Amino acid sequence: MCGIAGIVSPFQSDINIPMLKRMSDVLSHRGPDGEGVWISLNKSVGLAHRRLAIIDLSFRASQPMQWNDRYTITYNGEIYNYIEVRKTLQKAGYQFKTDSDTEVILAAYDFYKEDCVNYFDGMFAFAIWDEIEQILFAARDRFGEKPFYYFKDRSRFIFGSEMKAIWATGVNKSVDPKMLLNYLTLGQVQNPSNKAQTFFNEIFSLPPAHYLTLHKNKLNIEAYWHLEKQKTISIKEEEAIQKLDELLSVSIARRMRSDVKIGTSLSGGIDSTSLLHYILQNTTSYIKTFTAVFPEFEKDEYQYVKKVVSDFRIENFTVAPNEWELIENFKKLLYHQEEPFGSSSIYAQYRVYQLAKEHDVTVLLDGQGADEIFAGYHKYLHWFLQECVNKHQYGRLLKERKLFKSNHADFSFGLKNVAATYLPAHAAIQLEKREHKRIINHPDITPDFLSILSGKEWEGIHKPIVTKLNDSLHFDVMEYGLEELLRFADRNSMAHGCEVRLPFLNKELVEFAFMLPATFKMQGGYTKSILRKLMNQRLPDDITWRKDKIGFEPPQKKWMMSPIMNEYLYESKKTLVQLDILKPNTLNKKSISLNAHDPHNYDWRYLCAAEMLIK
Repeated sequence: MCGIAGIVSPFQSDINIPMLKRMSDVLSHRGPDGEGVWISLNKSVGLAHRRLAIIDLSFRASQPMQWNDRYTITYNGEIYNYIEVRKTLQKAGYQFKTDSDTEVILAAYDFYKEDCVNYFDGMFAFAIWDEIEQILFAARDRFGEKPFYYFKDRSRFIFGSEMKAIWATGVNKSVDPKMLLNYLTLGQVQNPSNKAQTFFNEIFSLPPAHYLTLHKNKLNIEAYWHLEKQKTISIKEEEAIQKLDELLSVSIARRMRSDVKIGTSLSGGIDSTSLLHYILQNTTSYIKTFTAVFPEFEKDEYQYVKKVVSDFRIENFTVAPNEWELIENFKKLLYHQEEPFGSSSIYAQYRVYQLAKEHDVTVLLDGQGADEIFAGYHKYLHWFLQECVNKHQYGRLLKERKLFKSNHADFSFGLKNVAATYLPAHAAIQLEKREHKRIINHPDITPDFLSILSGKEWEGIHKPIVTKLNDSLHFDVMEYGLEELLRFADRNSMAHGCEVRLPFLNKELVEFAFMLPATFKMQGGYTKSILRKLMNQRLPDDITWRKDKIGFEPPQKKWMMSPIMNEYLYESKKTLVQLDILKPNTLNKKSISLNAHDPHNYDWRYLCAAEMLIK
């Protein structure tokens, strides 16, 4: 886990050690254990690296790493199956000088070329310069756990783990107004129809599951993996549970490979508690767990955490973020995140990772991804019920609807949902029209700022055509939803020189989950049915069969009502009024305090947007 950066240019004046050092320095939080720069013999390529040492802590594993007098790499991430890949390459005649996964990537690229990424189980973003072919090859992991940003003009190609490395070269920091408008009105932190777009003009993100090649300033980007959503396997429930057990066991065992201390975040939900169970099966080492708590908040989950701590006899460390801390750290939080975010839950996560680092834990296993692959959110319920209608399973529809209602699931399902089942394209269009109306009818946005819509009315507005549960899950995993959560986690963890590993995002496990029938994910009034049945009797029943679903949520509504937050909000609105983004009468409106995941969290967005726009 590290910070990477680089420049490719035919002009030697663009590439020098001081420039690469500036790029590296702004990424120092990502790699506090070492730094390095490298410039090619003809001075057309420069690579920089900041190291967070996790595997093979020796100097030999430092980067940029040169290999076979041909390739040079700068790499961020972990290849969890590097031992297995290395054994395969050794059989093919390759020899290794280090125990690092970095060297395995280089050998794999030499052997498989662009296809090497298909052999990796990991989170990664890397760039390899081939001195013989004069080609830069860069790739990003399947789900977007690790970032890769780039800028390209007529002569230069500049990349980095974070945009601040690109800005350090003098590239202009200019906000894209349409992205900002969609954020303020819709809460979008990405463009769901263009994965490469960022909030800043001329800076792009290499999409997940893609690689790029750069040769003589010609850029080519290709997808190397697609998640299949159409295929459904025929399998008995007992066999599916056993298969899930095997896949999860392998994924967690691989993600525990480390030469530094490992811990886990613990929320009290089934995802994080399941991981803890498997972690304890794989080690005799002392495991620390970390939790954000919110005393006297109705959605605080600490009661469940205490149950897990008692049953598993582990040590748990807690942090209790508050609005005073949030204000104090808000600029720093935005600095690390670079792009805006939807709620204060990001700050709570930031503090959990900070807590882990304070207790000398560098690697954390986390349960992100389980909700998206096993349909853990209540928002998926109506898509599941629509699939029942689509398959004419009316008995199951009535039964499951009743059971979910009895378990206090927060959802609605009526005639409009039934109609959407038979007219899915029409339903998607209507949802897109609703989004468009939310933009043009927003009461606080000035006419001048709305004028940027001209010719871009539908840019960034996209709703999928959903005929079954997998359509909705696929949209969240591969198009819009999961990647933004992964971005938050990457920036929050790396802000403290801490690495987060996500066992539920193993390729084989995700592919298996998508091939399971919908009834394996939602059944008997419970989401994530198969995971619950797998963990039945392994975890306390209070955890396995919890009926409530709480996202990682702080008491944002209470925080936003405090005088200090109101003062901060007023100054943020004033900034946006001065920039002719908000109408002047917005300053006279009383602030509206809402929960973290409320879709109309405008005041929170004003805070983020104003801070991002301050030069």
